[in-house]
Amino acid sequence: MKKSKKTKKSNSWKIKQHRDPYFKKSKTLGYRSRASFKLIELNKKYRFIKKNSNLLDLGSCPGGWSQVASKIITSGKILSIDIKDMEPISNVEFIKADILQNDTKDIIIRYFQSKLDIIISDMAANTTGNRSLDSIRTNQLCSEIINLSKEVLKPKGVLVSKVFMGEDFIEVKNLAKSIFKTVNFFKPVSSRSESKETYIHCDTLKTL
Repeated sequence: MKKSKKTKKSNSWKIKQHRDPYFKKSKTLGYRSRASFKLIELNKKYRFIKKNSNLLDLGSCPGGWSQVASKIITSGKILSIDIKDMEPISNVEFIKADILQNDTKDIIIRYFQSKLDIIISDMAANTTGNRSLDSIRTNQLCSEIINLSKEVLKPKGVLVSKVFMGEDFIEVKNLAKSIFKTVNFFKPVSSRSESKETYIHCDTLKTL
């Protein structure tokens, strides 16, 4: 009996995971995902997470980025949001919600009681098998987060988000530059080399 393409792909992915040094390292160090190392690299480069930061983690499940942030932030607040359930993390408040819904913004504002210092997002749209479409949908999410940042970030706030190199990449870049004074891009070593992902780092809102 022949294995289905889906089964072969799944088995290939599992083999790749177990050969991945960051996957192994995440298990050894107790991180929830290999993605934790991406935030560690980003923070090492830009040094934006402080012990007193108020931080919002969007698309947080399974919690790798929130876990990293919680090890640094000791006197600030962390709110994690995802449409999927997430296992609890000490000193992290989790809310199951959709960031594209209007009432989610109200939840964020109520929780922090003031504007926040940092938004982080390693969020990607669910894959369809069409890499071009997946890239566009993920970049639309990034654009939504950039627009949200105008309303909830402090003037000197920071946004870090996943973005894919694709046909609409320039649109995301231009949107960010219209809102933030400083916009940089960085691909962590822990990102898979074949992945089209990179990360946008935005710092300090422009005054309107």
